[in-house]
Amino acid sequence: MPIMPDHWIRRMATEHGMISPFIEAQKREGVISYGLSSYGYDARAADEFKVFTNVDNAVVDPKEFSETGFVTRKGPVCIIPPNSFVLTHTVEWFKVPRDVLVICLGKSTYARCGLIVNVTPLEPEWEGQVTIEISNTTPLPAKVYANEGICQFLFLQGAGAPEVSYADRAGKYMGQRGVALPRL
Repeated sequence: MPIMPDHWIRRMATEHGMISPFIEAQKREGVISYGLSSYGYDARAADEFKVFTNVDNAVVDPKEFSETGFVTRKGPVCIIPPNSFVLTHTVEWFKVPRDVLVICLGKSTYARCGLIVNVTPLEPEWEGQVTIEISNTTPLPAKVYANEGICQFLFLQGAGAPEVSYADRAGKYMGQRGVALPRL
């Protein structure tokens, strides 16, 4: 299962719409980097954030998720409270090829500040904006910047296409726009 290089990512993005909008070279000046890298693509955080809060003593239950457990913020930055959690989504829309699995890693700039990015794998033929989960593991408030790099996606090409893709089984997060909350 090889990891795919920059020229493959560029071709798949420009010819097949795998990433849109697609930034062909890494942007770095004065921002947390984003765009095409040697073996991946650094995606940007959107300007919509859902910050978890305990104002109403809500319980986080993936089977019965209540929106009272967070507040929505929109803007160029998000302050994540100490030992807290926020959801955002990518600016980019991804359209994963049938023979590819995409995994995500957090950016080192944020990791060095105690922010952990988690994204589950993007399965073959999944498409949409990716919901990004960010944990602030520090005892201090932490800042995340919208429209700047938040994570890097790596594209792993399988030995062949799977018998059943995410699209074939009509996955519940297919085609999501914005932050997708837990669904059962």
